[in-house]
Amino acid sequence: MEKVILRGCGTALLTPFKGQGVDYDAFAASVDRQVEAGIHFLVPLGSTGETPCLSLEERVEVLKIAKAHCASRPVVVGGGTNSLSGTISNMKALERYGVDAFLIVVPYYNKPTQDGLYAYFKEVAAATSKPIVIYNVPGRTGANIEADTVVRLSEDVPNIVAVKEASGRYAQISSIIRRAPEGFSVLSGNDDETLSLMATGAAGVISVASNVAPAEMVALTEALLADDMPKARELHHKLSPLFHALFVESNPIPAKAAMSLLGLMDNSLRLPLVPASEKTTLLLERVLAGLKV
Repeated sequence: MEKVILRGCGTALLTPFKGQGVDYDAFAASVDRQVEAGIHFLVPLGSTGETPCLSLEERVEVLKIAKAHCASRPVVVGGGTNSLSGTISNMKALERYGVDAFLIVVPYYNKPTQDGLYAYFKEVAAATSKPIVIYNVPGRTGANIEADTVVRLSEDVPNIVAVKEASGRYAQISSIIRRAPEGFSVLSGNDDETLSLMATGAAGVISVASNVAPAEMVALTEALLADDMPKARELHHKLSPLFHALFVESNPIPAKAAMSLLGLMDNSLRLPLVPASEKTTLLLERVLAGLKV
């Protein structure tokens, strides 16, 4: 298994669109902006990137650009579906283009049992030599992978190396942090929980907010990794209005609007997502003015 260390801030990258097509120039520029801000790793082709609405050809091009513009940092690539064959097919199609690790979401819609989730992730991991990051987001998938199952996988499957936890269940996440083997990374999947989770042992965050404010999110995670709690608290409170504003509508709707307000990409999404409401846009204008990114 290839060694990948996931600590600090990783950005769940947006996919810019222009008209009906992917705006690859804007995507490359956004990756450059992340690298210049000192981001620790990048996560293209997740839910923030509207990946279910991308063709395989578009996904491959996005990955190739991410790797070309972020050669010195890990690139963790979304590859999960709600079927084993679909997930393995995705991984086989993408891993030749320089994937450092795969982010695999808990299968959605099917509502598997814990035994089913254990068997599924074990088979996914066996299909690749790449490290696997489990992505738990029950608000989107309808299923929660419990702490016992994550710990069991972390102990039994060498290339399952991390979990992105967006359940919002602190006791569950804390249990994983406490019990998982050394070297297994717990990553916050919610920006507003970065402080609390990293303060109790999480390794970092896979962030939506860092699309908008990468330097600030890097500074927050680095302060936490250095146990500089006064600085971390200051940055958390500074960023909290942004954390809130980016989720007043379904992600990535507000994030796309914010990046458009900053002049970094068009405010364009693919159906079934539509651009942010006027109320959300006005909120983002106020938050960005206060944040001064």
